[in-house]
Amino acid sequence: PNVILFGPNGSGKGTQGNLIVAYFPGMVHIESGQIFREHIQRRSFLGKIASTYIERGELVPDDITIPMVLETLQAKGTKGWLLDGFPRNLEQARKLWAALEDLGIRVNAVVEIRLPREMARDRIMGRRLCANNANHPNNLHISALVPSGNQCRVCKGSLKTRSDDQDVDAITQRHNIYFDTNTGTLAACEFFKQKARRHPIAYIPLDGEADIDTVKRALLVGLSPLAKL
Repeated sequence: PNVILFGPNGSGKGTQGNLIVAYFPGMVHIESGQIFREHIQRRSFLGKIASTYIERGELVPDDITIPMVLETLQAKGTKGWLLDGFPRNLEQARKLWAALEDLGIRVNAVVEIRLPREMARDRIMGRRLCANNANHPNNLHISALVPSGNQCRVCKGSLKTRSDDQDVDAITQRHNIYFDTNTGTLAACEFFKQKARRHPIAYIPLDGEADIDTVKRALLVGLSPLAKL
């Protein structure tokens, strides 16, 4: 199946994305930043054009971004894909839908992790990295992941923060785009929610405030009908 994943930075999107991919053998997790990096690294035609915008500090136009996304979905997602981090706004959602329809590619499910803006910000700023293993989760604002003082809750290693996790202006800028219900990412969510009412698309809302196991159970219940695809 083909799935689009929405959720604000800080909502645990990485955790749930890994669960989705593990549930469907052969599915690939395609993240928007990874698409840019790969195209630029292999100096594809679209990657060369995109890099000129990035070098100038400008946003890459949709008429470059969407063909890059489509090419990656078609090349890597032959057994299904999870698209994460795109579309970021309503206009991109409309253009992506039209382009997928033109290619005869169906979206089978949309997963939206819902989390209040303040909580999303706190969770970003509460993240702590273990010096021994960056995959050991520690977070001051998630009850199940609170570290032991300044020590990793898993291995007692020392903890540090990522500078961009403490950059309030950068977090605010990202969340301004995500939580914009008129033209931003939440408007893109609503676009797909409306499509799900008229097309065979499973729209799966998840309560990002719930504990990890509760979210996991709700996700698996939502995904179970897609196992037959």
